[in-house]
Amino acid sequence: SASAPDADAVAELAVAAAAGDLVAMRQVLAQVGPRVAAAVRRVLGAGHPDCDDVVQESLIALVRALPAFRGDGAVAGYAARIAVKTAVAARKRETRVRDQALEVLQDGVAAPRKSDELASKRRLAVLRELLAELPRGQGETLALRFILGSSIQEIATATEVPVNTV
Repeated sequence: SASAPDADAVAELAVAAAAGDLVAMRQVLAQVGPRVAAAVRRVLGAGHPDCDDVVQESLIALVRALPAFRGDGAVAGYAARIAVKTAVAARKRETRVRDQALEVLQDGVAAPRKSDELASKRRLAVLRELLAELPRGQGETLALRFILGSSIQEIATATEVPVNTV
């Protein structure tokens, strides 16, 4: 948008934030927060009960990671990658907990309803579970491409691998 600072201005704020400037940190978080939230919602699902918590975890991870940011891409892209990784990790934790609960309740699982909406939600949940089961780099690459819509070049830059590997 016209009122949003350009990527260079946000990168300068990120450098100041990494150096301990709390005002700059607030500005960086305000700029990247919506993209982080969107990335988390895409990985977990908009109605997921842990979305807000995972967004917070993602922003905390960004604060911790800012000193390592080399400026190879946009700060918002860096934040989105951190959000995807955090959300995938949260999904994996959730899957482990669910699997443990299913072991305990093995015989008490009710049959699912057959509505189209439920089937769609199940397909999306299966996709998310499959992403969580892939090796870290593959799951991250697929999520960046098909959930966030990143280009092959953006993914190569974000994951620090050659374009042909992506």
